[in-house]
Amino acid sequence: MTILIDTLQAMLETLRDVLPIAVILIGFQLLVLRRTIPNFRRLLAGFAYVLVGLTLFLVGLREALFPLGETMAEQLTAIGLSGGATGSWLDYGWVYAFAAAIGFATTVAEPALIAVSLKAQDVSGGAISARGLRIAVAVGVAVGVTLGAVRIVTGTPLPYYIIAGYIVVVLQTLRCNKEIIPLAFDSGGVTTSTVTVPIVTALGLGLASAIPGRSPLLDGFGLIAFASLFPIMSVMGYAVVVERMRRPGRPGAEEEEP
Repeated sequence: MTILIDTLQAMLETLRDVLPIAVILIGFQLLVLRRTIPNFRRLLAGFAYVLVGLTLFLVGLREALFPLGETMAEQLTAIGLSGGATGSWLDYGWVYAFAAAIGFATTVAEPALIAVSLKAQDVSGGAISARGLRIAVAVGVAVGVTLGAVRIVTGTPLPYYIIAGYIVVVLQTLRCNKEIIPLAFDSGGVTTSTVTVPIVTALGLGLASAIPGRSPLLDGFGLIAFASLFPIMSVMGYAVVVERMRRPGRPGAEEEEP
């Protein structure tokens, strides 16, 4: 009964959020462009699918993903705390391993990243591998989420990490191929989408709630910033490695030429 009430409430909230978008699109079509809407029934059916899908997604976040992430963080943190009252930051090895694994897995399954990587492969004529790009982004997210977990455990300020990270990004931008720079920055943005954000956020909040002296509001948030920043580094690093491997002067490069 409770789930049914939550579902109906989520549907009303989704309808309230989506309805203005539909009004703007239909209003511009009828009032500004002064044209009839083609396939109006399909439009209504698509709107209904969006409403149902977003509703189920929100219910799944509240009932499954958020509690699961918090529970996993609490259980893994307990392993580190078993050695003492607060434990050393080195005692949370399983937390860091879980953070890296969950960051990598959610990124590989991210629909937005899959779409961008496939388009990048098509536009580049195969010069950019969709699989290689996804793995490079996933590695960056894994490293970023792990470092974010270390920040929560140690309680160090977030700006130190972000400022240092963007200094590295600026230095990479000066040396990297200009063609890959926009794709690298876009990769950091599309990574933090429907799959990654809920689980990573739940991990950060659960970790900050389980560690003594940490505030979920002050320390629990910030993992998404790491998940957005480090893929930029990893994609530009991946581009540099691929470019060096394809240089004609590299031993064996002639044999690799078609």
